[in-house]
Amino acid sequence: MKLRTYLWLANGISTGFIILSLLFSYSRMLLTFDVVVWLSVVTLLSAAVSTIIYYYSTKPVLRSIERVTEQSRRIAEGHFLTDVELSGPQEVQQLAEQFNHMSARLHESFEQIRTSEASRRKLVENVSHDLRTPLASIRSFVEALQDHVVRDEETFRRYLATIALETTRLSGMIENLFQLSRLQAGAEQFEPILYHLEDLIVETLQSHDLQMEEKKLRVTVDIPEHMPSIPLVPIQIKRVLGNFLQNAIRYSPVYGKLHIQVEPYGEDYVEVSVLDEGGGILETDTELVFERFYRADKSRSREKGGAGLGLAIAKSLVELHGGTIGVNSNIGEGSRFWFRLPSRMN
Repeated sequence: MKLRTYLWLANGISTGFIILSLLFSYSRMLLTFDVVVWLSVVTLLSAAVSTIIYYYSTKPVLRSIERVTEQSRRIAEGHFLTDVELSGPQEVQQLAEQFNHMSARLHESFEQIRTSEASRRKLVENVSHDLRTPLASIRSFVEALQDHVVRDEETFRRYLATIALETTRLSGMIENLFQLSRLQAGAEQFEPILYHLEDLIVETLQSHDLQMEEKKLRVTVDIPEHMPSIPLVPIQIKRVLGNFLQNAIRYSPVYGKLHIQVEPYGEDYVEVSVLDEGGGILETDTELVFERFYRADKSRSREKGGAGLGLAIAKSLVELHGGTIGVNSNIGEGSRFWFRLPSRMN
């Protein structure tokens, strides 16, 4: 039974009962026939007016419920971003408001699902592509060794070195994927300690000393005197700074300059930046370089061994510390990668 029919039935039964009760009462009173007729007509007219008032008073409620029903049907068909007009009694308006809120949340949830699914497909495609290249290289070299194509010892050693290099590259890529998945799942431990940034920078530079020496790079560091220690997880922030240095070394010209600077940022943050003299990044790419597998220069990045995961990991690690990360760059003018960390415990 429809709600409209149910309401009309309830109204008819109650009105009919009232009319019958009144007519029965009139017949028992010591009234003349004309008075009884007059009272009966007035009662029937009152019932008719009451029915008309009932019809127009319930019409907005029924119309609002019909709108909610129609929008529910649209949601069932997959149109989640719907909006019901807030009209009618207060309770109906509250129902419509909650319905609109539910609709917006459903739309947001399904958009996130679509985005996640697109990201998952992209991740699978990128992982498949990046794993296929070193695996194909390893397979070709192993087959050459198995078929005894290589005769001299020097070529034999070179093939083995290439296999070892590609294996290391695969291992690093798998480790990066594992690290990134732990960060995005919130499984990475975060137990910060007070640590001096100058010690962290020195230790990170020492681990990249050989690479910088091979390119004859000149490195300068600018740190304010009496810089206080800040809360951080040393191994995680070393990885962030190490990723910045690796990219700077990779794309810097021979005899180029690298500049590392530490300075307060506002009252509550410290900024660490790495400035290089590389080819720079397009402005349209500066917001995308921190995404998984994104490469501003795909061909060059592959040749130099980049998998497009380092900056995504760096971003997750900095955000885990409650900080922000970014890059300022122009083509032909180098790049300035930076991250900001809170200078005190929260």
